This record gives sequence, C-alpha cells and structure tokens, in this order.
Amino acid sequence: MKKDAKSKKKSRLRLLHQYYGYTGFYSFVGKSLKKAIIPILVFIAAIFAIDYFVLDLNKVLVTITETYSPAGILSVFFASESLLGLVPPELFIAWAGKSELPIFYLSLLAAASYLGGIVSYFIGVGITKIPAVHKQMEINLAHHIKNARKWGGFLIIVGALLPIPFAMSSIAAGIIRFPFMSYLMFGLLRFVRFYAYALVIFGMV
Repeated sequence: MKKDAKSKKKSRLRLLHQYYGYTGFYSFVGKSLKKAIIPILVFIAAIFAIDYFVLDLNKVLVTITETYSPAGILSVFFASESLLGLVPPELFIAWAGKSELPIFYLSLLAAASYLGGIVSYFIGVGITKIPAVHKQMEINLAHHIKNARKWGGFLIIVGALLPIPFAMSSIAAGIIRFPFMSYLMFGLLRFVRFYAYALVIFGMV
C-alpha cells in the first residue's frame, strides 16, 4: 500500500513537472529571473553612483525619516502596492533601513505590500462585475491572465518573490477567481522577499 501511494505521488509530481514544462512555466521563471537581475544590478549601481558622485544618500534618507511621518510613507507605499506597484519597494526598504526601528518598519512594509496585494485581488474580482471594464482589462492584462489560468498559485509565488509588480499577478488572480484562501497562503511569500532584499539593502545604506 505504501509503495502504491509513493508511486502515485511520484507519478503526480512527474505529470505536474511535465505540464509546467510543456506550458512554458520554467521558461517563464527563467526569463523573469534574468529580467529581475538587471533591475537589481542597475539599482545597486545607481545607489553607489548617486552616493559617490551626487549626494550623501544616508543624509537624504535620514532627512526623509525626520521630515515625513512613518504613517505617511507607509500610506504612499500601500497605495502603490494596491494599484500597479509602480514605485520600487527597494526605495522604501532603504528608508526602513535608516529608521529608528528598521526591522519593525520593514515588517510593516511587507505587511502593507501583502495587504495591497489583497486589495488588488478584490479589484480583479470587482472588474469581472463590470462588463466593459472587464473586457478592457482582459486585453490590457491578457498575458498575466493567460498565465494565471495556466499556472495559478505558482504565478502568485513568482509575483510575490520576484521584482515584478505583485499587483498585476494579484489582479489577474482576482479576475480568474483564484481561490482566495490559497491566494492568501501563497501571498505570504511577499514577506520572504522583503526580508531577503533587506539583507542586501540595509548593508548598502
């Protein structure tokens, strides 16, 4: 009985592996990683260049922490993560690194991103109830929606971990009505991304 269960499990994993291979999931992840490396390297190079040639970034970040309230900065970030995620999270992580409580504010940023993703998910759900908007979004987000239908939770994992707009994956998940509880579980990986990036960015600033 145990051998049968193991063999069935292996067969199921093999079929999943073949499915993701045939549908281009591994290729998609590989391309996403390649695309992710370039922005990260550019961001790191820009940080060093600006800090060395233009201005002292440490002073700028300290000034921001002294001028603007944490609630205001977190609100701006939450709004960005709830819509299209246009503002790079790395900038806010750098801000957290210069705050009085780096880990605390980093955790709040991760939570804001996670909650922003949930808002994006329900934006996607709401879009399906407005035919004209739904039709337009099906066109604008065709690539994300197509991938969401093919790969489901794995696309959410990629969106949560890699430097691509998490809001896009979340809206697509809402449009296809991906199971909400599963979305919440996969979305928790957003915290992993923020803590991993902080290990690098905190050392730079």
